[in-house]
Amino acid sequence: MKTAISFFFSLMAIIAFAQQRTITGTVTNEGHALPGVNIIIKGTQNGTTTGFDGKYSIKAETGNILVFSYVGMKTKEIKVKKQSVIDVVLESDYSVLEEIITVENDVQMKQAATRRSEVTLGYKMISSPPASVNTESYAEIKENGFLQPKYKPLSTFSIDVDKASYSNMRRMINNGQEIPGDAIKIEELINYFKYAYPQPENGDPFAIDTEVSSAPWNENHRLVKIGLQGKDISLDNVPASNLVFLLDVSGSMNSPNKLPLLKSAFKLLVYQLRPQDKVSIVVYAGAAGLVLEPTSGKHKNKIMEALNKLEAGGSTAGGAGIELAYKTAEEHFLKKGNNRVILATDGDFNVGASSDKAMEELIEEKRKSGVFLTCLGFGMGNYKDSKLEILADKGNGNHAYIDSMQEARRVLGTEFGGTLYTIAKDVKIQVEFNPSKVQAYRLIGYENRLLNDEDFKDDTKDAGELGSGHTVTALYEIIPAGIKSDYLKDIDSLKYSTTTSKNNYSDELLTVRFRYKKPDGEVSKELIQVVKDHKTIASKDFNFASAVAMWGMYLRNSAYLNKTSKEDIIKLAEHNKGRDNDGYRAEFIRLIKSYNHNPEDDSK
Repeated sequence: MKTAISFFFSLMAIIAFAQQRTITGTVTNEGHALPGVNIIIKGTQNGTTTGFDGKYSIKAETGNILVFSYVGMKTKEIKVKKQSVIDVVLESDYSVLEEIITVENDVQMKQAATRRSEVTLGYKMISSPPASVNTESYAEIKENGFLQPKYKPLSTFSIDVDKASYSNMRRMINNGQEIPGDAIKIEELINYFKYAYPQPENGDPFAIDTEVSSAPWNENHRLVKIGLQGKDISLDNVPASNLVFLLDVSGSMNSPNKLPLLKSAFKLLVYQLRPQDKVSIVVYAGAAGLVLEPTSGKHKNKIMEALNKLEAGGSTAGGAGIELAYKTAEEHFLKKGNNRVILATDGDFNVGASSDKAMEELIEEKRKSGVFLTCLGFGMGNYKDSKLEILADKGNGNHAYIDSMQEARRVLGTEFGGTLYTIAKDVKIQVEFNPSKVQAYRLIGYENRLLNDEDFKDDTKDAGELGSGHTVTALYEIIPAGIKSDYLKDIDSLKYSTTTSKNNYSDELLTVRFRYKKPDGEVSKELIQVVKDHKTIASKDFNFASAVAMWGMYLRNSAYLNKTSKEDIIKLAEHNKGRDNDGYRAEFIRLIKSYNHNPEDDSK
């Protein structure tokens, strides 16, 4: 009898096992693979996640219901039938990513925040409900005006590869918000897009591309485009990485487009780690703590588990977090490796060192360690762009704003190399204008990156970093010699001036000088390129970059836009969209069309 019963149960187990099979497939959104999608069998805890290529594999039985969930997407349920391959397309759900600022009367949220007493740090959190007013902050920007080369022949600035201003603008437009003028850094709008610049060939980390044509907003003026193309380095050839994730888990991160989005975004990065790469995780709220010791990239599940456990609550001791993150990075420093702290936060520091000045002094000191810094901003309502810009600028790093998983895919996926691997540091540009050809010039954007002319050759002066595959574009508006202009004011002639061009330079419009250091170097190298006085037919890239610049000027209510309308900008962008494999240029045009604010209202 016992034998028969045993045989019966064994037979049932075999039948049940036979019904279970492996289901595979790919999860996408708008044609893009979605890594990090959670897939569970409904009613169980059995599940998996998609890899970086959006593919997944899970064992399930006929009749099981697979639940596909992802931050910013509508959850989808699919019943398993006879198929073994289930490809899934998830739809975007932008309402999930909208942060509701006025939540003070949301009793459930208050109670939930209060209940979070002991989390991964092991100390008691202090509940800090989200603010009921918009406290976002941006550094003041004073638009560059025209300068006359017979008085000021040199223009010097640091490169800027940050793109945070563009994705932040996109978030505001998609949410129907007014865009503060100081939130718009025109160079970051321009640099969000890729342009067809040549790869470097002579052993230098970047190639130089220049173009001169008419300014689309003023036919009497010229526009000079100066482009840098960073060398693309295969991820197989980059050195091992010592990464420290510095993650804000304070109460202000308690909304769908902050900590939940942050966790999903960092999973994209984890999927690309190699066995030789190591990750540590430092979190901070009222204090700071190390929640993951350095862990090899081959143990992705362990890193994912540490990310999944994070919860938000408490005040924000950003300074303490930075101290601990750099200490951890320095203790495991790789002499020939990539050492970097990746800070993810809304920037709302309110405990300890927290002012912009205090953070600047702190990060300048930490920069000496040789550890680079990447700053990723999340959320809205209390987003501190000014603070994150300072940290990235002074910490030999870059700054991005993550408004969606699509942007996370870009920053930590397709542009992973540029985000994490620096190929040149302290990159400076100095342009000398020929006064016999140029009556006046104006640098468009880069207001927060201007340098003194004497800083150009001073290797102790910090400047911007260039990552693998990064492009940098700068535009100068030029008033040619002999053109009458209302933009120029009379200045007395210089009695002792010697700024005159010799005849042998009569065909030169300007000279561009570049200085950079190797990532581990302390002495800069100089490159020089002369731009001749030849106006050419503008390329599509030139015109599209011009349209982006015009849009930035439009949003900032620029004094130099020369009555250009939004329709003029749309027309120029549409006619010069060119190759748009990722759809970013088409999205830009859609954003312009959907924004109804008239910047002239700001001056009334």
